[in-house]
Amino acid sequence: MRIILSILALFCIGTADAQQYNPSCGRELPRTPIRIYPTAAEASEAGREGNRYMSPLTTWENDGERMTATFTVPFAWINRQVFFRLEWVSRAYELWINGRKVGYDANGNAPAEYNITKYVEEGRNRVEIVAAESAHGALLESWKSSSQLEAGEAWVMSQPTLHVRDILSRTRIGEDGDATAEVGVVLRTGSLNPRTSRLYYTLLSPSGRTVTTGSREITLNMRREDTVRFLARIPYDSLWCDTMTRPYRLQLKTQHEGRYEEYLEQPLDFRTVEVREGHMSINGRKVALRCREVPGDYDPGKLRELRGEGYTTLRLLPGPVAKPLLDSCDRLGLYVIVQAPVDTRRSGDSRRVGGNPSNNPAWREAYVERALDSYHSTKLHPSVIAFALATQSANGINLYESYLKVKELHEERPFIYPDAEGEWNSDRLFVE
Repeated sequence: MRIILSILALFCIGTADAQQYNPSCGRELPRTPIRIYPTAAEASEAGREGNRYMSPLTTWENDGERMTATFTVPFAWINRQVFFRLEWVSRAYELWINGRKVGYDANGNAPAEYNITKYVEEGRNRVEIVAAESAHGALLESWKSSSQLEAGEAWVMSQPTLHVRDILSRTRIGEDGDATAEVGVVLRTGSLNPRTSRLYYTLLSPSGRTVTTGSREITLNMRREDTVRFLARIPYDSLWCDTMTRPYRLQLKTQHEGRYEEYLEQPLDFRTVEVREGHMSINGRKVALRCREVPGDYDPGKLRELRGEGYTTLRLLPGPVAKPLLDSCDRLGLYVIVQAPVDTRRSGDSRRVGGNPSNNPAWREAYVERALDSYHSTKLHPSVIAFALATQSANGINLYESYLKVKELHEERPFIYPDAEGEWNSDRLFVE
């Protein structure tokens, strides 16, 4: 059936229209936000201000089409990897470092990282965010009313050659009622030659008790990556839910040739999500999703008011998602449905040539990229219990492909598209 639908969609399109989609390039793979610290004490405090390995960029010159700032690369960053991270940009943009183009991001709504190691030099460096012409911006972002160039939080960060790239987590409840958590630490090397480092990990309970600890030596070459996995037993009454929101804490450090090269500490929550016949269960307990639509930059200070009004779930509108909002939902036990930034209502509902881009194969990569960006940048938040692929965007080959692509992640949380009108590219989920 899926193959037949795909063929029919292609038949309806015929020849793709003349608009040219320029895919993102030069970006790193999307990941959970990671902050690196030079000592265990600084990692434990988890401050957002700068440290020896991280430097926020707070002062920008903006002429409407170009944002410019400077940063310093200290001697301590030599022979390490240097990354630039940008939380969001209001338009598609190019990133330039010291007059050299690093990459292009067609989806400024999600965080993006760039490895700028070969573009920087010791001392003062110049970074430019240059607004790019983008035909797909108007097509896929119907909610926008302004083309003004703006950007969110940005910083440069130094990690060792073999470094922590991402953190993963899955939870299963056993027959005895308690849970087993699997934690994965993704390590990557920026070297072409073999490099061996040791990863140390410790998982602390909400009360500070050591749940598990250990280390693993790993050797990587040719800019490859691998995942170190370990298991931990989690009591049922410690699982995250609307009434239990105290996180565990994952402490990591890497060591190379006897020297510790990076420390990080990540809050980590464990819970299960299951959907049966459209009804959601958290940790095996059925929950009602009474939903309120809010923007991704909604004021966290107003969340308690929504709880008081009986809302249990936030459905985010398309656009950038503020980390403080998700952090607050994690702490308050509010559920969140994250929305990929695809809204094509201005193009109408027609699937014919020249109609809605959801059925135009020329834009397939744009749809898939936005779905994956939305998933990876929010996946570690326990409050995020579902992902929406688009809103008010008709249906067609690109949303079919987006659904198939995210299903390759083997994620238990549902991927929904409420406007699919019963077609197969939306998991069934009842939301009030």
